[in-house]
Amino acid sequence: MRLHLQASSTARRFSQHGFTLVEVMVAVVIMSIAFVSLYAGIFFCFGVTRSEREDLRATQVMLHRMEGFRLFNWNQITNTALNPTTFTEQYLPATGANPASGLTYTGTVAVATVILDPPATYTNNMKKITVTVQWASGNVPRSRNMTTYVSKNGIQNYIYYAN
Repeated sequence: MRLHLQASSTARRFSQHGFTLVEVMVAVVIMSIAFVSLYAGIFFCFGVTRSEREDLRATQVMLHRMEGFRLFNWNQITNTALNPTTFTEQYLPATGANPASGLTYTGTVAVATVILDPPATYTNNMKKITVTVQWASGNVPRSRNMTTYVSKNGIQNYIYYAN
């Protein structure tokens, strides 16, 4: 009987003990590393999402300019009154409470009448159009460009001379 009492008191003594300070500190360090890693991952994902949103908007700005060239006739393509060589476009316009919240895209349009690439006999009837968009994402300058060719006998003839 004495043996049984001694075993139960030993079991009761060990069951009342908690974790040691070292075990708790190791668990706190592991949890801290996990939370910091999780926070860094979420912060990185927000940055990538913002960057991709800005890139997508830059592509939309360039496509908007390029679509206008489809509607110009041959003589209007180089007309700077209809097609200015520089432009700006706002994305997320600044609010009254936070005037620095908006993002401004500045762009240039270059129309090349002498085309060396591709070398062909019909290059006198073609123009190369390059639209470049620049913006600052935080303190990092960013830039994208898009190039297309326009032919003298292109789609604009179907738009303007269709019956």
